[in-house]
Amino acid sequence: YYFPCQRWLAVEEDDGQIVRELVPVDEAFVKKGSENDGQSLATLGLEQKDKSTTYTVKVKTGDKKNAGTDANVFITLYGSNDDTGIVSLKASKINKNKFERGKVDEFTVESVDIGDLKKIKIGHDNKGNSTGWFLEWVEIDAPSLGQCLKFPCGRWLDKSEDDGAVERIIFPAKLQTREYIPFVPYEITVYTSDIFGAGTDADVFIVLYGSDGICTRQKSLCLNKREQRMYFERNSVNQFIVELEDVGDMIEKIRIGHNGGGLNSGWHLDRVAIRRLLPNGK
Repeated sequence: YYFPCQRWLAVEEDDGQIVRELVPVDEAFVKKGSENDGQSLATLGLEQKDKSTTYTVKVKTGDKKNAGTDANVFITLYGSNDDTGIVSLKASKINKNKFERGKVDEFTVESVDIGDLKKIKIGHDNKGNSTGWFLEWVEIDAPSLGQCLKFPCGRWLDKSEDDGAVERIIFPAKLQTREYIPFVPYEITVYTSDIFGAGTDADVFIVLYGSDGICTRQKSLCLNKREQRMYFERNSVNQFIVELEDVGDMIEKIRIGHNGGGLNSGWHLDRVAIRRLLPNGK
């Protein structure tokens, strides 16, 4: 069994996760990779993404005295087929200090496809100076399922408050569930030219256009400023797997650009290659 990763396990890199679930791939992909690293990158991305799902998890800490926590918070998502196992919520995309009073934090959770989301378990390890936590709600957006679910809590997770529990099982509020057309994964490979000053540190974005005027939202390819500094260097090839609205079988055009930020924003783009994961997994 071959389990390629090609991802960071680091709080300050990628999606901030330090534990990953890996799925096996066909030996042929590994052999191609040993002969040509570029070929490995060009063939593995979508095959792995086909077996996994990305969730955006938003967590709202209540606006009460001492509602925030310094403890380590974890979550488990339970689906109709499987569960994610315990996932530590380490790196908030919004706030440097997580789980502060009245604040919303956002995390990325990636796992194998667990099916329809049924419930969650969320809690903390009760370690630190201020451990008690008042959890208002959790919202989980699953683009591949076309669902955004709200899990209301409104209770303490505190040894000395409420019932003394520091973890809770929460079910979604059906009336607050928002459904939309499921997103599909696209593999976007960006080639920066080999000329002087070709690289950029700016925030690069892309929009895909299909037939009949259908288009995706504008999507930044980098998750943070650190990635902006690392990617899009002169004569480089960078690959991204992004979930976007399905624009159909034909991509008629793309719009790609950047925000002009950073010390060296000018960019000489050579070309872009895009693969779409079809509904039958090809």
